[in-house]
Amino acid sequence: MDALQLELARLQKDASLLQSIEDVDKVLEQLCNAREAIAADSNTASITLAKLQNPFKQGLDRVTDDLKKIYAAHNKYGKALDKNLSQKSLPSETLSTDYDALASHPTLINRAIAMHLLREGQFGVASTFIEEAHASPPEARPTPGTPNPYPGDEEEFTSLKSQELQAKFSNMYAILGHLRSRNLLPAIEWARQHSSELEKRGSNLEFELTKLQYVWLFQGPHVNGLPNDSRNGLLGAITYARENFGRFQARFLRDIQQLSAAMAFESNLQDSPYRLTFETDSAWGEVAQSFTREFCSLLGLSADSPLYISVTAGAIALPTLLKLANIMKEKRTEWTTQHELPVEIPLPRSMTYHAIFVCPVSKEQSTEQNPPMMMPCGHVVAKESLQRLSKGQRFKCPYCPSESFPRDAKEIYL
Repeated sequence: MDALQLELARLQKDASLLQSIEDVDKVLEQLCNAREAIAADSNTASITLAKLQNPFKQGLDRVTDDLKKIYAAHNKYGKALDKNLSQKSLPSETLSTDYDALASHPTLINRAIAMHLLREGQFGVASTFIEEAHASPPEARPTPGTPNPYPGDEEEFTSLKSQELQAKFSNMYAILGHLRSRNLLPAIEWARQHSSELEKRGSNLEFELTKLQYVWLFQGPHVNGLPNDSRNGLLGAITYARENFGRFQARFLRDIQQLSAAMAFESNLQDSPYRLTFETDSAWGEVAQSFTREFCSLLGLSADSPLYISVTAGAIALPTLLKLANIMKEKRTEWTTQHELPVEIPLPRSMTYHAIFVCPVSKEQSTEQNPPMMMPCGHVVAKESLQRLSKGQRFKCPYCPSESFPRDAKEIYL
């Protein structure tokens, strides 16, 4: 995969259309200038067109060369994909589905799909999917060792308020559209309407939006493109600060002081100690992410789609599981653990949501039935390992000389 990533980096570098666009703009500029010259004096048409012939041809040749480089980069990347990714179809029985825990809860899967479509703004698709799922409900297939289907699953799906969620997510995407257009006012208004809820969560979204609006006004009309009046520039920023910063003094006094002190460096802000505070290149993306996260949290949802996270994690784990399946097939062994993977799957840190504990004695991950237990000496082992070591009597810690009884160990809650 390293070779594939290298080719992707080359593609991103070589397949840029910026040079092509620049060359096309030059050709268009030449044509426009020739048209204006002929319109001004029609007698010079033949001379103007003769002078235009060679530059025009050279411009088209440059555009063609630019596109050839892009086509070559795409061809190289396509060959790299063919070389590094197997074209073989996955065997239908490579991975066992005997322990499909979700097979007995198909309505939960439907709910996850519907929620994902609503979150992504695919409202028409979501409505059609929900209607068809209600019209032809999936049949649950009980799986050995997993909870049987229960009425609560269907109830959760039928109680999904798609129209209400659609209205709320439509509002979210509208506000995000304004943020992309460098308009903070709708987001600030939403944050003020939900100020008490955000404050209970310890969120600083409202202040960050207000702070960015101050910085945006401070930079003036030559940067923000807003009307050049008393509500813009340094004077507009001062007025905005007086009207809005007072309510944030208790929590963000130091930040407000820094923003106020920056006024003294207004003429030479780039060389001032506050230069980084007024760099807004990444600030817009950050406040958009914070807004999305807080908006979803007030709806009781995670910032990222659970379906997206699950599919991505599954795609990352698939090569390892396929390799495991081949090994088990060769050795004629079976996967006997239902609640635990037999091998470690290295997921990105962003996908680690819960603390885990692996017993140093049994090398098994702890579960609710087999929680980690801390002995008086401070060392921790799983409950089953503790029972095997002690056999109900006084025992020695496997990692130090300390001795204790099983009853002295305390359960650790992750």
